[in-house]
Amino acid sequence: MGRPQTFDTTEVVRAARGVFWEHGYEDASLPALEAATGLRRSSLYHAFGSKRGLFDAAVTSYLDEVIRPRLRPLLTSPVAAHAVVDYLTGLRDALTRPGSPAARSGCLLVNAAGAPIAKDRAVAGVVADYRRELHAALRAGIAAHLPLASPAQVDRRATMITSLVLAAMTLVRIDPEQAGATLDAGIALLDEET
Repeated sequence: MGRPQTFDTTEVVRAARGVFWEHGYEDASLPALEAATGLRRSSLYHAFGSKRGLFDAAVTSYLDEVIRPRLRPLLTSPVAAHAVVDYLTGLRDALTRPGSPAARSGCLLVNAAGAPIAKDRAVAGVVADYRRELHAALRAGIAAHLPLASPAQVDRRATMITSLVLAAMTLVRIDPEQAGATLDAGIALLDEET
Protein backbone atom coordinates (compact mmCIF):
# COMPACT_ATOMS: atom_id res chain seq x y z
CA MET A 1 0.00 0.00 0.00
CA GLY A 2 1.38 3.41 -1.00
CA ARG A 3 1.69 6.42 1.25
CA PRO A 4 -1.22 8.86 1.25
CA GLN A 5 -0.80 12.03 -0.79
CA THR A 6 0.37 14.89 1.43
CA PHE A 7 0.20 17.78 -1.02
CA ASP A 8 -2.53 19.94 -2.51
CA THR A 9 -2.82 18.87 -6.15
CA THR A 10 -4.32 22.21 -7.19
CA GLU A 11 -1.40 24.15 -5.74
CA VAL A 12 1.13 21.79 -7.33
CA VAL A 13 -0.54 22.18 -10.74
CA ARG A 14 -0.57 25.99 -10.35
CA ALA A 15 3.13 25.99 -9.49
CA ALA A 16 3.93 23.78 -12.47
CA ARG A 17 1.72 25.95 -14.67
CA GLY A 18 3.96 28.90 -13.86
CA VAL A 19 7.03 26.98 -15.01
CA PHE A 20 5.40 25.77 -18.24
CA TRP A 21 3.96 29.24 -18.90
CA GLU A 22 7.32 30.93 -18.53
CA HIS A 23 9.57 28.34 -20.16
CA GLY A 24 7.32 26.24 -22.40
CA TYR A 25 6.93 22.48 -22.27
CA GLU A 26 10.27 21.58 -23.79
CA ASP A 27 12.34 23.97 -21.66
CA ALA A 28 10.54 23.27 -18.39
CA SER A 29 13.14 21.08 -16.73
CA LEU A 30 12.26 18.47 -14.15
CA PRO A 31 14.54 20.19 -11.59
CA ALA A 32 12.64 23.47 -12.20
CA LEU A 33 9.31 21.67 -11.80
CA GLU A 34 10.56 19.99 -8.62
CA ALA A 35 11.73 23.33 -7.23
CA ALA A 36 8.47 25.11 -8.09
CA THR A 37 6.18 22.40 -6.75
CA GLY A 38 8.28 21.32 -3.79
CA LEU A 39 7.89 17.70 -4.90
CA ARG A 40 10.40 15.14 -6.01
CA ARG A 41 10.27 13.70 -9.49
CA SER A 42 8.92 10.39 -8.18
CA SER A 43 5.98 12.16 -6.50
CA LEU A 44 5.24 14.17 -9.64
CA TYR A 45 5.31 11.02 -11.76
CA HIS A 46 3.19 9.13 -9.25
CA ALA A 47 0.56 11.89 -9.21
CA PHE A 48 0.56 12.85 -12.90
CA GLY A 49 2.13 9.89 -14.72
CA SER A 50 4.71 11.95 -16.57
CA LYS A 51 5.90 15.46 -17.30
CA ARG A 52 3.32 15.49 -20.09
CA GLY A 53 0.56 14.53 -17.65
CA LEU A 54 1.59 17.45 -15.45
CA PHE A 55 1.58 19.74 -18.50
CA ASP A 56 -1.93 18.58 -19.44
CA ALA A 57 -3.11 19.34 -15.89
CA ALA A 58 -1.43 22.76 -16.09
CA VAL A 59 -3.19 23.53 -19.39
CA THR A 60 -6.56 22.57 -17.89
CA SER A 61 -5.80 24.77 -14.89
CA TYR A 62 -4.80 27.64 -17.19
CA LEU A 63 -8.06 27.41 -19.13
CA ASP A 64 -10.20 27.11 -16.00
CA GLU A 65 -8.45 29.70 -13.83
CA VAL A 66 -6.96 32.23 -16.26
CA ILE A 67 -8.79 32.13 -19.60
CA ARG A 68 -12.41 31.23 -18.86
CA PRO A 69 -12.97 33.68 -15.99
CA ARG A 70 -11.91 36.49 -18.34
CA LEU A 71 -14.24 35.21 -21.09
CA ARG A 72 -17.21 34.51 -18.79
CA PRO A 73 -18.83 37.99 -19.11
CA LEU A 74 -18.87 37.48 -22.89
CA LEU A 75 -20.67 34.16 -22.57
CA THR A 76 -23.13 34.80 -19.74
CA SER A 77 -26.53 35.74 -21.10
CA PRO A 78 -27.46 38.47 -21.45
CA VAL A 79 -24.09 39.83 -22.55
CA ALA A 80 -23.64 43.46 -21.56
CA ALA A 81 -23.01 45.91 -24.40
CA HIS A 82 -19.69 46.96 -22.82
CA ALA A 83 -18.44 43.42 -22.07
CA VAL A 84 -16.27 43.09 -25.18
CA VAL A 85 -14.61 46.48 -24.58
CA ASP A 86 -14.07 45.50 -20.93
CA TYR A 87 -12.47 42.23 -22.06
CA LEU A 88 -10.10 43.92 -24.51
CA THR A 89 -9.09 46.73 -22.13
CA GLY A 90 -8.64 44.25 -19.27
CA LEU A 91 -6.46 42.04 -21.45
CA ARG A 92 -4.45 45.06 -22.61
CA ASP A 93 -3.91 46.06 -18.98
CA ALA A 94 -2.81 42.52 -18.05
CA LEU A 95 -0.41 42.32 -21.00
CA THR A 96 1.14 45.73 -20.40
CA ARG A 97 1.31 45.67 -16.58
CA PRO A 98 5.00 45.15 -15.74
CA GLY A 99 5.60 41.93 -13.85
CA SER A 100 2.22 40.33 -14.54
CA PRO A 101 2.39 36.69 -15.72
CA ALA A 102 0.76 37.67 -19.01
CA ALA A 103 3.27 40.52 -19.58
CA ARG A 104 6.21 38.23 -18.78
CA SER A 105 5.08 35.14 -20.60
CA GLY A 106 2.20 35.91 -22.97
CA CYS A 107 -0.31 33.09 -23.30
CA LEU A 108 0.52 29.51 -22.35
CA LEU A 109 -1.54 28.14 -25.25
CA VAL A 110 -0.27 30.58 -27.87
CA ASN A 111 3.27 29.78 -26.74
CA ALA A 112 2.54 26.05 -27.03
CA ALA A 113 1.17 26.58 -30.55
CA GLY A 114 4.57 27.84 -31.67
CA ALA A 115 6.58 25.11 -29.96
CA PRO A 116 7.37 21.49 -30.90
CA ILE A 117 4.69 20.24 -28.48
CA ALA A 118 2.09 21.63 -30.93
CA LYS A 119 2.84 18.68 -33.23
CA ASP A 120 1.07 16.50 -30.68
CA ARG A 121 -2.53 16.03 -31.84
CA ALA A 122 -4.03 16.46 -28.39
CA VAL A 123 -2.16 19.72 -27.77
CA ALA A 124 -3.02 21.01 -31.25
CA GLY A 125 -6.65 20.16 -30.51
CA VAL A 126 -6.64 22.07 -27.22
CA VAL A 127 -5.11 25.12 -28.91
CA ALA A 128 -7.67 24.98 -31.74
CA ASP A 129 -10.51 24.58 -29.24
CA TYR A 130 -9.22 27.61 -27.33
CA ARG A 131 -9.20 29.71 -30.51
CA ARG A 132 -12.77 28.63 -31.25
CA GLU A 133 -13.84 29.42 -27.67
CA LEU A 134 -12.19 32.85 -27.87
CA HIS A 135 -13.85 33.55 -31.23
CA ALA A 136 -17.30 32.52 -29.93
CA ALA A 137 -16.91 34.71 -26.85
CA LEU A 138 -15.78 37.70 -28.88
CA ARG A 139 -18.59 37.11 -31.36
CA ALA A 140 -21.16 37.18 -28.53
CA GLY A 141 -19.60 40.33 -27.10
CA ILE A 142 -19.51 42.07 -30.47
CA ALA A 143 -23.15 41.13 -31.17
CA ALA A 144 -24.15 42.70 -27.84
CA HIS A 145 -21.99 45.78 -28.50
CA LEU A 146 -23.29 46.26 -32.07
CA PRO A 147 -26.92 45.09 -31.98
CA LEU A 148 -27.65 46.58 -35.41
CA ALA A 149 -24.76 44.82 -37.16
CA SER A 150 -25.56 41.93 -39.45
CA PRO A 151 -24.40 38.42 -38.51
CA ALA A 152 -21.80 38.62 -41.31
CA GLN A 153 -20.45 41.93 -39.96
CA VAL A 154 -20.27 40.48 -36.44
CA ASP A 155 -18.47 37.36 -37.71
CA ARG A 156 -15.97 39.44 -39.68
CA ARG A 157 -15.16 41.61 -36.67
CA ALA A 158 -14.93 38.56 -34.40
CA THR A 159 -12.45 36.92 -36.76
CA MET A 160 -10.31 40.06 -37.01
CA ILE A 161 -10.36 40.78 -33.27
CA THR A 162 -9.60 37.14 -32.43
CA SER A 163 -6.54 37.43 -34.66
CA LEU A 164 -5.53 40.69 -32.98
CA VAL A 165 -5.87 39.14 -29.51
CA LEU A 166 -3.69 36.18 -30.52
CA ALA A 167 -1.16 38.53 -32.14
CA ALA A 168 -1.00 40.66 -28.98
CA MET A 169 -0.39 37.56 -26.86
CA THR A 170 2.44 36.62 -29.18
CA LEU A 171 3.99 40.09 -29.30
CA VAL A 172 3.91 40.81 -25.59
CA ARG A 173 7.09 38.86 -24.81
CA ILE A 174 9.14 41.03 -27.16
CA ASP A 175 7.20 44.30 -27.44
CA PRO A 176 4.56 44.94 -24.74
CA GLU A 177 3.84 48.41 -26.09
CA GLN A 178 2.97 47.01 -29.51
CA ALA A 179 0.86 44.28 -27.88
CA GLY A 180 -1.16 47.01 -26.18
CA ALA A 181 -1.45 48.95 -29.44
CA THR A 182 -2.67 45.80 -31.19
CA LEU A 183 -5.50 45.45 -28.67
CA ASP A 184 -6.27 49.16 -28.99
CA ALA A 185 -6.71 48.53 -32.73
CA GLY A 186 -9.22 45.82 -31.85
CA ILE A 187 -11.14 48.23 -29.63
CA ALA A 188 -11.18 50.83 -32.41
CA LEU A 189 -12.39 48.19 -34.86
CA LEU A 190 -15.46 47.62 -32.70
CA ASP A 191 -16.81 51.07 -33.39
CA GLU A 192 -15.91 51.43 -37.04
CA GLU A 193 -18.94 51.99 -39.21
CA THR A 194 -20.71 48.73 -39.99
